[in-house]
Amino acid sequence: MTDRPVRLRIAPSPTGEPHIGTAYTALFNVLLAKKLGGVMILRVEDTDQTRSTPEAEEKLMAALNWIGLPWSEGPDKGGPFGPYRQSERKDLYRPYVDELVAKGHAFKCYCTRERLEDMRREQKTRGEQTKYDGLCLRRGAEELASLEAAGTPSVVRMRVPTEGDCVFEDGVFGAVSIPFDGIDMQVILKADGMPTYHFANVVDDHLMQITHVARGEEWLSSVPKHLLLYQYFAWTPPAWYHLPLMRNPDRSKLSKRRNPTSLSYFSGVGYLPEALVNFLGLFFISVAEGEEMMDLAQLEDKFDPAGMSKAGAVFDMTKLAWLNGRWIREKLTPEQFAKLVCGWAAQDGRLQQFLTLAQSRISLLGDLPSLIGFGLAADLRLTKADFEATKLTAADCLAIIRAVQPLVDTAPAWTRDALHTEVEGIASGMGKKLRNVVPPLFVALTGSTKSLPLFDSMEALGRSIVRQRLAQAVAVLS
Repeated sequence: MTDRPVRLRIAPSPTGEPHIGTAYTALFNVLLAKKLGGVMILRVEDTDQTRSTPEAEEKLMAALNWIGLPWSEGPDKGGPFGPYRQSERKDLYRPYVDELVAKGHAFKCYCTRERLEDMRREQKTRGEQTKYDGLCLRRGAEELASLEAAGTPSVVRMRVPTEGDCVFEDGVFGAVSIPFDGIDMQVILKADGMPTYHFANVVDDHLMQITHVARGEEWLSSVPKHLLLYQYFAWTPPAWYHLPLMRNPDRSKLSKRRNPTSLSYFSGVGYLPEALVNFLGLFFISVAEGEEMMDLAQLEDKFDPAGMSKAGAVFDMTKLAWLNGRWIREKLTPEQFAKLVCGWAAQDGRLQQFLTLAQSRISLLGDLPSLIGFGLAADLRLTKADFEATKLTAADCLAIIRAVQPLVDTAPAWTRDALHTEVEGIASGMGKKLRNVVPPLFVALTGSTKSLPLFDSMEALGRSIVRQRLAQAVAVLS
């Protein structure tokens, strides 16, 4: 691989709020590309047509542009290996699927969803790993021809050896060995004609001449599937780097239920992208105390992939806030700071939304801070006593907030009317009237039982901040 131009990529999926893990992985790719004298590209992996949306892609691109990490090719820049959205590459994959089937490395599977669910249920009952049992490999030619003639829906699965180990070298974890008998016969082509992530990922990496793949540790177990595909096609695989998971100080995994993980949250509450990149970069290098502040160029200079720890990066919010404070105090002139604050408050039209809501509710401009301050606050500093004004027990408040929490991720539209309808439905499902579930939400999201209209405020705050405030309320009430 040394004689090939070095090319790396990040390949996020537009299926929700852009995650801090995407920035973590992107930064490593940028630093490694710089170290090896290569380039990094952006590819949008939107093969999941049920979850991928143009709105999510728009947020993804906005978040990546906010964080300020450079890429050389992508949906927004073009390049010689486009298109850079997998949904626009759909017609490229089928010939490769057909090639695998023709060579006997893949096969059509006609099993119904119900049959597969029963299979997994029985495997769980027996205490076995849940994976495809190979039924369609055992069907006779006559039965397969009959299923095909009847137009039975099918997917295509790849063959996986039943014996031996997949052995490979990882740039972070060293020599890795994974038994093939624990690897599922992965679906590579869905019934709707779209490739699955695993297949499209490998084909695109080959066609885009990717030489190094740096991604999260959670994909380490997928390497056998990917290496098999490289072997079946006789392609040269990339060098692998699997980055240790980011963890809380107590070593638990970051979770959007417990932690702020959306990039939109960090920009919304006032973290500087330079400080966030600085903070993430410290996971990849060793520095002495007092030398923590670094811009991207300084991180590139000190970066050494061989020094990456396997233990996992501790995402310490206290350290991030300290570092962000230093960037504000030490890197900005008063004029730059004033301009930054005005731009931050106005981002996504947030300040304008709150001012519009407040205009008919004040007598003096001086009333504004107390009325709309919650909309710009990073932390409401709630206590259990704050919920006493609702006239509900802490247990009732907790039940209501927990019932509303899932809608942050499931609400198809983040508008006041849609949120009103969603919460009204939740109230009905709890056997309550809407007016009885609103007070705890007011406290959780604004710090008071009386404020600007709840659902307008939720729309203006945005999903990521609402998610975090509900999580904080749950922690307080628990």
